[in-house]
Amino acid sequence: MNTKLSNSGSYYPIRSARRGKHKIFIGMAPGVGKTYRMLEEGHALKHEGIDVVVGLLETHGRKETAQKGQGLEIIPRKEIPRSGLTLTEMDTDAILARSPQLVLIDELAHTNVPGQEREKRYQDVEIILAAGIDVYSTMNIQHLESLNDLVARITGVIVRERVPDRILDEANQIVVIDVTPETLQERLREGKIYAQQKIQQSLDNFFQRRNLIALRELALREVADNIEEDAIASTPAGQFCNIHERVLVCVSTYPNSVQLLRRGARLANYMNAPIFTVFVKEKDRFLTKEESLYIETCEKLCKEFEGTFIHFSSNDVASAIAEVAKQYRITQIVIGESQRTRWQILWKGSLTQTLVRLLKNVDLHIIATEKNNSTQL
Repeated sequence: MNTKLSNSGSYYPIRSARRGKHKIFIGMAPGVGKTYRMLEEGHALKHEGIDVVVGLLETHGRKETAQKGQGLEIIPRKEIPRSGLTLTEMDTDAILARSPQLVLIDELAHTNVPGQEREKRYQDVEIILAAGIDVYSTMNIQHLESLNDLVARITGVIVRERVPDRILDEANQIVVIDVTPETLQERLREGKIYAQQKIQQSLDNFFQRRNLIALRELALREVADNIEEDAIASTPAGQFCNIHERVLVCVSTYPNSVQLLRRGARLANYMNAPIFTVFVKEKDRFLTKEESLYIETCEKLCKEFEGTFIHFSSNDVASAIAEVAKQYRITQIVIGESQRTRWQILWKGSLTQTLVRLLKNVDLHIIATEKNNSTQL
């Protein structure tokens, strides 16, 4: 077996050239059972003959969790003298030297004691994975970097310890440990999460039911995103595999575009879906000042709805819309009824008919509007 020199000067074995596999157990809040489930799976794999060790276990005084850790080999923590105190951290070098097949590591978002080789525990995990060792780890959804501002708005708590989104993107598997808000609050009242003196304070703050409902949705949605990405990666090109709804509004220089945008925003709100807006401009046609201002108005309105505005240049409007729909994995399209005359539709066909042919798995919402004499692009 090959060896490698660590930053601390000790040698550790490299299991293989392959990167270890990473499985993350994620939950909406402390106490849902992430660590317990991780330990449970660790025991099952040990029973199957897999070499499993515990790299870092945080029980937070929970008896059931501590009992579940019994029977698994635990790598001793590294002791760090600091200002007359002895602090402890996960001993990454000891894990590398032990070189198990699988290591269980709690609290992925943890910040290490200052002065360590790496600032964050997830960075230690990356070193372990690079050595070819599989890792099971745990984290709560509020620690995900991209959700930091949203979690602060929901709960009023600014989360200091965060994990980059790429860590979840690169994980081989993500498992949500899900319980209802009511069940979690009951566990809290029974003293299964925090000590007695912290229970009421927690119920009045972070563990309010409305907070837990929102955090639970975030956790479930995050896993749905990962499932969708994996499904798309394994789906033949040109085929859709969407779990989430996504709404696309097609605007033009017709005055009814504002109405379409508002209708699309309501639809997106009902579906709890992101909204996209596309404006397709013919390549050889210049917009008048009035038309340009109107499109700017549509773009501003789209941003007010927290949507994404897309400018597209093409002489084939239907193909352009279809291309945008495929790129952004759109499931719902909102368009206005055709402004062409009956004879023009018979001669050239309508935008709706063409989109139906081009997009087989997308719902079209055709919004009736009054005819006018403006020019549509």
